[in-house]
Amino acid sequence: MAKEIGMSKEMGMSREMNMNGRGGQLYLQTNAVKNAIIHYHRSANGTLTEVERVATGGAGSGTFKPISGQESAPNSFEGAASVILSPDRRFLFATNGGDNSVSSFAVGDQGRLTLIDTKPTGNAVEGKSGTAKSLAYSPSKDMLYVVHSFGPDHIRLMSVSSDGKLTPRMERYTANTPEKPHRVPTMGVLSPDEKFLLVGTTFDLPIAISGTYPDGSPILWVPGPDGKPRSVASNAPDPDGIVVFRVNANGTLSDPSFQDGGGGSPFYIAFLHNRPDSFIVAYAVGDGVSLGHIDEDGRIGVDKVVPIDTRRGKIAELCWLSVSPDDRLLYATVFGYSNVSSFHIDGPEIRVAKDPACPNVEGDGTFRGLCGDVSSGPSDSWVSPDGAFFYQIYGNASKLVGYATKPDGSLEEVTSVAIPYNSPEGLAGF
Repeated sequence: MAKEIGMSKEMGMSREMNMNGRGGQLYLQTNAVKNAIIHYHRSANGTLTEVERVATGGAGSGTFKPISGQESAPNSFEGAASVILSPDRRFLFATNGGDNSVSSFAVGDQGRLTLIDTKPTGNAVEGKSGTAKSLAYSPSKDMLYVVHSFGPDHIRLMSVSSDGKLTPRMERYTANTPEKPHRVPTMGVLSPDEKFLLVGTTFDLPIAISGTYPDGSPILWVPGPDGKPRSVASNAPDPDGIVVFRVNANGTLSDPSFQDGGGGSPFYIAFLHNRPDSFIVAYAVGDGVSLGHIDEDGRIGVDKVVPIDTRRGKIAELCWLSVSPDDRLLYATVFGYSNVSSFHIDGPEIRVAKDPACPNVEGDGTFRGLCGDVSSGPSDSWVSPDGAFFYQIYGNASKLVGYATKPDGSLEEVTSVAIPYNSPEGLAGF
């Protein structure tokens, strides 16, 4: 209860800041080979002004995409939540995917960052880049959970001291099964009570292994154990795409439970702010979203998928989610289509609000999604604490775009700032 009161106070402070015309702060990582966090001031009208770039002390992958082996492509790690803030906003944490390390920063006056520590996750880098890419933080356990694209040790742990220093731990956990030794998890998220870590997945076999056709398009069907064609997407058809770990009293994890994610490639999991047993799932291959629930034993149930319009081509790669503070609007980033779709959440019902919610943002024409469309590769997104503004990375367009949100689910562009080409990921702010 105390934690909920604290969060309410924080949201109240953020709203007051906006009403007083002071705005807030937003953070993005460049994922450059010399990685850095870009810190923006967010004005009361939603516009962004760069304040500083602070080196992480670690390496990103640059434009290289480890998941597919492409020399230059957006969405380097097929992941989310690579930049996060502690609930009390004292610390910011960021992955360094290039060298498999994590950085911690102190958040000071006016959101300015001071690097505290950079430590390796414990996973060796094999090949051109590592794949550390997603973070979840348990303040009650002082523990960071670090998800990597490639295993078998997908999840590593780090203890966080009271002054933000990091201590890598020996524990390691996998999202693989005996039959699927090359799975690709996407992100980890803690249930609001911090009792369970839920891990989304996208591939049972990454494109870096399945390969590409002569025209460069990815091979998405491979021979299964019975010789019949089988999708490389997770949870399609095997109902095992969300991996649930119980969090022990000391912050370590129990053995995993492999559960039905409800659709093809349950990429993103976003818990609702005011319903702690409920979450939304975004499907990279299922082309929609669904409402899920978790019980006190860690068993999940997922409702039917609510699809977007896929007349442009299936496998739209609807991957990232942002939920409004009042849990009434949901924004879903459609990677393959270069835009965002919005949904109304009304109790147990989810329905499409605006599809798309904004015009396409064009890239430079060099990147195609799985549907075959030329895409600007939109990835991580973030909604302001008052719900008034939504921010979206378009990596292949070298843009971070901010929108004013509308009650009907539509988005109106209010700001756009230049960001590095293809590599950036992660958004967090207040």
